[in-house]
Amino acid sequence: MTDSSIDSVISTDISTATGLDTVAQAAANPDTRQPWTELGLEDDEYFNIREILGRRPTSAELAMYSVMWSEHCSYKSSKIHFSLWGENTTEEMRESLLVGIGENAGVVDIGDGWAVTFKIESHNHPSYVEPYQGAATGVGGIVRDIMSMGARPIAVMDPLRFGNLHHPDTQRVLPGIVAGVGGYGNCLGLPNIGGEVVFDDCYQGNPLVNALCVGAMRIEDIHLASARGAGNKVILFGAKTGGDGIGGVSVLASEAFSATQEGGPTKRPAVQVGDPFAEKVLIECCLDLYAAKVVAGIQDLGGAGLSCATSELASNGDGGMQVALDLVPLRDASLRPEEILMSESQERMMAIVEPHHLDAFLAITDRWDVEATVIGEVTDGDHLVITWHDEVIVDVPPRSVAHDGPVYNRSLARPAYLNTLQENGAGALARPSTGAELRATLLTMLGSPNLCDKSWVTRQYDRYVLGNTALAMPDDAGVVRVDEETGRGVAISTDCNGRFAKLDPYAGSQLALAEAYRNVATAGATPLAVTDCLNFGSPEDSGVMWQFREAVRGVAEGCRVMGIPVTGGNVSFYNQTGDVAIHPTPVIGVLGVMDDVATRTRSGFGTDGSAVYLIGETRDELDGSEWAHVVHGHLGGHPPVVDLEHEMRLGQLLVRASETGVLDAAHDLSDGGLAQTLAEAVLRHGVGARVSVEDAHDDAFVALFSESAGRVMVSVVPGSDDDFLALVEGSGVGAVRIGVVDDSVDGLEVHGQFAIDLETLRSTHTATLPAVFGR
Repeated sequence: MTDSSIDSVISTDISTATGLDTVAQAAANPDTRQPWTELGLEDDEYFNIREILGRRPTSAELAMYSVMWSEHCSYKSSKIHFSLWGENTTEEMRESLLVGIGENAGVVDIGDGWAVTFKIESHNHPSYVEPYQGAATGVGGIVRDIMSMGARPIAVMDPLRFGNLHHPDTQRVLPGIVAGVGGYGNCLGLPNIGGEVVFDDCYQGNPLVNALCVGAMRIEDIHLASARGAGNKVILFGAKTGGDGIGGVSVLASEAFSATQEGGPTKRPAVQVGDPFAEKVLIECCLDLYAAKVVAGIQDLGGAGLSCATSELASNGDGGMQVALDLVPLRDASLRPEEILMSESQERMMAIVEPHHLDAFLAITDRWDVEATVIGEVTDGDHLVITWHDEVIVDVPPRSVAHDGPVYNRSLARPAYLNTLQENGAGALARPSTGAELRATLLTMLGSPNLCDKSWVTRQYDRYVLGNTALAMPDDAGVVRVDEETGRGVAISTDCNGRFAKLDPYAGSQLALAEAYRNVATAGATPLAVTDCLNFGSPEDSGVMWQFREAVRGVAEGCRVMGIPVTGGNVSFYNQTGDVAIHPTPVIGVLGVMDDVATRTRSGFGTDGSAVYLIGETRDELDGSEWAHVVHGHLGGHPPVVDLEHEMRLGQLLVRASETGVLDAAHDLSDGGLAQTLAEAVLRHGVGARVSVEDAHDDAFVALFSESAGRVMVSVVPGSDDDFLALVEGSGVGAVRIGVVDDSVDGLEVHGQFAIDLETLRSTHTATLPAVFGR
């Protein structure tokens, strides 16, 4: 696809002499020139469409196939590897899985008749081109996925990744993206309970904007996207269709930015424009429709718009569908049929409604002042037929559009650079040895872009709206109550270290899985299910595809070991500029359940006299670490060893300790190691601590800055040490006491090494982002 906007391609090159390309004309004029290349289709894909139809496609059909067969919508380069999900999902893992991969979002049973649906998706390229609207509509899209399952959205999260903090373009995109995430979510009245903000040069020109939403419903209220029952009505409701987002994410996310022009005005018309207030009304309207039981099937309009909604509903149904496209309410009356089919205008839904429920359906939409229009009906045929003023412009087998697109078995090749990269470990890097050097290193890292305080970002999000948030940023996991009567709730965490995945995508993906699992358990929740957003470079690069395959294999096999299923997610390819790809970034979201969110465990020290314990083994593992990155600008070696069975035992210990009330706080060790964890725990509530690290490792530097996995620091409620140690004894996980929370200490004291007062810790930790973006 060239940089010329897709709507201009449609309105000029795809036009016929009569101005409307019908199925009859397509059959009568097989040699009419069609711009399949300009619309992103390969030659063989175009001729495959002709073979499926037995003729050339009409311009409207070509528009539909082009967006639905795009990389973003069809997963044509990745779906061949998705068999790994099924191969690694056991019957035991399926016990709590109510809806799995293939629907708008996965659904899991969390007990007491409650179900939770959650999913994470990307909106990377649109957010680079138009930061505010790209990020805002990313939130809006994932919220509608959750709505379409029959759930009330209850919280959102946003893992974000940017280029160098000090690069001018980072300073262009970050404020807009953060404002878009916050603006849309805040207006919806949804708490933003977690996420990440990561900086790395590899994301320069390709920021990652991943958005997660979680929703809750009673099990009997689950809805699916299918059009069944001949004579049932097809209703489009919500906002009018406009010219914004033509091609949208379906096209933007299916090509790399060129090395000379990474984005800009020529691509801006492809970015959707969101209206969160319209979506808020749409949420409440949908919930009323579900409660009235007048919806037989439902689909949100996201990527590929009407092309997706009509073809997927029909494909998942038991017959065909007929749609009168000229009945679609428009914001711009000049839109051509092809543009209407490709538009990704926001805040729209499509429902299948039985005729005897039609009046009740329309009465509810009218009460909410939501425009609803019957645009067609389910038929007893097997084709999707779309007309424009009674002329047939689309007549296709819907499955060929929605599900039976091209499948590529791309070549895989382990990147040639990997041996050299892995041989260049951090062992030869100069390490601090004295107390003064260790102190200076901690302060350097505490104020570094990835480890500094992110409240400049998070204070733009409402974390507590709705009154059900039990934990939110900067705690290890977000925790939100589902049932106000019992306190039952869920905890969610998203994690990924792209440097680890660069060094070893298999191990890196499992480390991401393990960290998200650990963070959920640290909060006191039992991990239950996984969603993932797999962000990679171009699938046409055999090295990228090898990274992708290894990451998928790592997640799938890791989930089998840990007994938690992948419920769904998203693949985002073409995250590169020219031939330079981002680090492989498989972002993993883990959801856990707890009987009562009142038992959750916070991450910061709070009670004077609490004993501080380190759980897990510390090894000399600094390759790919934040220390090597910040202090030396180094990336090389092998990522830390991941032991998933140990992670499970650790998680079980943390959940039991939380339920029994022996923990005052718990904080996992990851980026920055023990030193960063101690500093954050002290800063969280301004309570000091005295620690000694000799029992963690005989080298103080390794003890403080190693990033060995499977470790958590906890503080035990005074007087509960024996009960805690009894739990440790039976867990198969080791723990050593390293200190005590001491309110008389001003900040952090590391015995025999250094002390840092609270003000120095706080000022160092909080100054970084305001210095760049202002307060």
